[in-house]
Amino acid sequence: MLDVRRLALLRDFSVHRTIAATAEALHLTGPAVSQQLAALEREAGVPLLEKHGRTLRLTAAGRLLVEHAEVVLGDLASAEAALDGLRGGDRAPVRVAAFPSAARVLLPDVWARLAAGAAADGTGPAELRIAEHEPDAAVGALRRREADIAVVHAYSLLPRDVPAGCEQHRLLDEPVLLALPAALADRLRLAAGESADLAGLAAENWLMPGPETSCHELTRRACGAAGFVPRPVALASDFAVLTALVGAGAGVALVPRMALPAALDGVSLHPPADPVTRTVSALLASGTSRQPALRRVLECLVAAAGAAA
Repeated sequence: MLDVRRLALLRDFSVHRTIAATAEALHLTGPAVSQQLAALEREAGVPLLEKHGRTLRLTAAGRLLVEHAEVVLGDLASAEAALDGLRGGDRAPVRVAAFPSAARVLLPDVWARLAAGAAADGTGPAELRIAEHEPDAAVGALRRREADIAVVHAYSLLPRDVPAGCEQHRLLDEPVLLALPAALADRLRLAAGESADLAGLAAENWLMPGPETSCHELTRRACGAAGFVPRPVALASDFAVLTALVGAGAGVALVPRMALPAALDGVSLHPPADPVTRTVSALLASGTSRQPALRRVLECLVAAAGAAA
């Protein structure tokens, strides 16, 4: 019979990629990790790892076993969550990794709801720990068990697969809006909120998030679908910077509604003629959403998203 702890170790190797990184993450020695994986290979009766240059990688059998390990570990997490509920374990700290606009709009509401609930039932202040991460980094933190919940987004033109061993909880769908300088909107005779055709903006300067972000690729795809390649004159990771530049007349930008700042002086907002949406979701390791503390935070996230929609 396969040892569950060794299955978990193989799954961790699939995440961390090397023996050294796996050992460091689990506070083990490299030889201890190698010995346990070798023992799992003997139990499986087939090679699970193979040399690739100076490193090791999973064989086809190893990848197959990791897929089954995700299921097994998810079921175990569900069982542990049920037991945790019986033990009253709803005060455990919950680590949330969220992209910037979700951290700004949703998490203060979540924090307030948790505090209000704690005050009402007399359980004390909520144990919530927050880290700001772009979606890929948030997923990585979740897979490395450095976060319990990852709040991520995906665009209608740039879908995102649910990572192996994770469960997805959809929070909200929001429109991506075209931010124009008010003077440009007047010249185009666009009333506030009226849809705008991206093709008519091919000659304009574009203000875009940095190329390392999915928001950058979203702008490129939306403009590409309209028949042109956008010419960026400014790159910034903060949408507040981009919209301030729009207000100053520097160019145009595509901005998800939740990322809009409070001050929009000189900015006119319009849905693209071909609508683009951003879906915001919470990702958890499979089976963990039944843990009382995580369930409580997830419920607050859903409520906060409903209020923000």
